[in-house]
Amino acid sequence: MSKHAAVESADVAVERAAKAAAAVDRLTRWTDDFPTPGVRFADLTPVFAEAEGFRAVVDCLAECAPDADLVAGVDARGFLLGAGVAATLGTGVLAVRKAGKLPPPVLSRKFELEYGTAALEIPADGIELRGRRVLLLDDVLATGGTLAAAAELFDQAGAEVVALAVVLELTVLEGRAKQGDYPLTSIVQA
Repeated sequence: MSKHAAVESADVAVERAAKAAAAVDRLTRWTDDFPTPGVRFADLTPVFAEAEGFRAVVDCLAECAPDADLVAGVDARGFLLGAGVAATLGTGVLAVRKAGKLPPPVLSRKFELEYGTAALEIPADGIELRGRRVLLLDDVLATGGTLAAAAELFDQAGAEVVALAVVLELTVLEGRAKQGDYPLTSIVQA
C-alpha cells in the first residue's frame, strides 16, 4: 500500500486489522516484574521477528494516516515500526530519540514512565518539520507519557501530528487519557 494505492474495501481493512491483532495476541511475550517489580512488560520482539506478523502490523499502522508525509518512531522499537510504515507509505522516517543520543541542537521533552522519568529528543535543525504531517508510532501505550511527550515535540517544531498509533495498548494504565485530541489507534488493547 502506498499513498498512491487505490482505496480498498472496508472488508480488506478489517481483515488486515484482524490478522495483525492475531499475530500480536499469539506472539507477544509477557514478562512479570520487568524492568522493575510490579511492572508487566509486553515484549513485541517475537511479533516483529515473524515476517507475516511484522508485515500485518506495518500494513495496519500505515492505514492510520495514509496522507502523512513523515513517519516518526519512538525509541527504540518504534524505529522498526517507523521504518516499515514509512517504506509502505513512501515517506521519510524520523527517529524520536532518548535524551543524549542526538547532537545539539535538539528539542527535548521530559516525561514520566510507570517506573521512573525520561526525556525524548528530536533534531532542532537540519530537518524542516514545520508544516509536515506526521504519523507518530510506538510499540506499547502504557501510562501514556512517552507518546504524549513525542507529540508535544512535533507540535513545538511546528509539525502537525495527524495520528498516533501503537501496536499494543495497556488499557488498565489509562495512557489514552494523556493523548489529547490526537486520533489514536491501537491494534490490540489488553
